[in-house]
Amino acid sequence: MQRADHDLAFLFKFENIAWYEDGKVRILDRRIYPAREEFVVCNTHQEVARAITDMVTQSYGPFHAAAMGMALAAYECREKTAAEQKAYLKDAATTIATARPTTARKMRTWTDDCEWDAFAAIDAGTSACDAIMKGAVKKFSRRYDRIDQEARYFIEKIPKNPTIMTQCYGDVDVGMLLRVLRERGDDAKFFTPETRPYLQGARLTASVICDMGFDVTLITDNMPGYVLGHKNVDLFTTSADVITMDGHVVNKIGTFQIALCANYYGIPYYVAGFPDRTHPDVASVHIEERNGDEVRHAMGVLTCKAGVKGYYPAFDITPPELVTGVATDIGVLKPTELAGYRPAE
Repeated sequence: MQRADHDLAFLFKFENIAWYEDGKVRILDRRIYPAREEFVVCNTHQEVARAITDMVTQSYGPFHAAAMGMALAAYECREKTAAEQKAYLKDAATTIATARPTTARKMRTWTDDCEWDAFAAIDAGTSACDAIMKGAVKKFSRRYDRIDQEARYFIEKIPKNPTIMTQCYGDVDVGMLLRVLRERGDDAKFFTPETRPYLQGARLTASVICDMGFDVTLITDNMPGYVLGHKNVDLFTTSADVITMDGHVVNKIGTFQIALCANYYGIPYYVAGFPDRTHPDVASVHIEERNGDEVRHAMGVLTCKAGVKGYYPAFDITPPELVTGVATDIGVLKPTELAGYRPAE
């Protein structure tokens, strides 16, 4: 059977995101890719949680890492009694799921699935670690298949040979869109803001667009308004860390201001992703404010005087009135239609 990650760039292969094997979890260090292709090796589930907090992996990478961290936790407690294993895994799930606050509710759904697979195996007297790995790969594949369907609905809204602006790293939402654009024979062009302070747009998004054979131009984070107004951009698109059921989009800081500019120029903004029932409304969202020192550095180099402060909210919130549509696995929905969303079977 063909794997769901076929014909996708290096960054989208399951093993190149996060992978458990032989009592360790390897996580591709996206903070330095593509300058160096290195993996952070985690020997405990606590180290996996720390890697998620430290943004070794971003976008949907933390969810893959979380599942692998749960497999590692199951390996760590394999010699304990059934009751002790279950208690250990519950504690591990909390440690991993709360590694980053803005996505904690969604992360909990992933760790819950790992718990259920593990508990069933423990009750049956089989390996909880193997059960988590088997369930995780199925979950990864199911998600990829849903995003492939999402991309096939999304492309119906995209003109032939488009010029597209992105923001940050949309993960497999970008990969599947690139794959269906290639299948359609499009000569698509992309403008990709760099996304300070971790430069995910430059290092990740631009890399995968280039790897999959499309024209991509890197711009700095203060250029989107000018580019939208002067370079015949057909649409602005992002993925999202959270899409609330009332139509708000929580994504990398800077998304809101690009959406405002797109709205000013009459350029549609489409979000690719699935509405999140753990966030019924925008009031349920907690924006993570990271260490401001991260803003004072670029790729490890101090960019200001020592006495200058930094401020770093990791995400912002784009209101539904600035969102043209949300590309999902059941079609492209208006933000006002999300309350009725049900995943495709």
